[in-house]
Amino acid sequence: MKTECEKEIFETEKAFARLAKEEGLKNAFLAFAADDAVLNRSDQLIIGRQAISEYFDRSTMTNVTLEWEPDFVSAAESGDLGYTYGRYTFEGIDPEGRAVRSSGVFHTVWRKNANGDWRYVWD
Repeated sequence: MKTECEKEIFETEKAFARLAKEEGLKNAFLAFAADDAVLNRSDQLIIGRQAISEYFDRSTMTNVTLEWEPDFVSAAESGDLGYTYGRYTFEGIDPEGRAVRSSGVFHTVWRKNANGDWRYVWD
């Protein structure tokens, strides 16, 4: 049985994925990022909201979709930190017009901010 914090994190992760589908990756990744969030992409660390924004601005892929849903969620007893993991599917068109598709496992670390909202600190 999930704790209240785990339920909140699960619903936040689902809202994050829904926003990515509805409004695009950049909007979603910025909306749910903590100010000090870190993305790990191709063994490169992208640190902070500004760097995350610039990362998405540099993207050369088009028609991008990213879908995911958490398979597992856990929260610290303190109620201010938790994590999720599950499967994702990514699709897009590269600059040469080729379709790109990949799938794998994601892992996100969530922290509750002062307003009581969950924001990712690691993805």
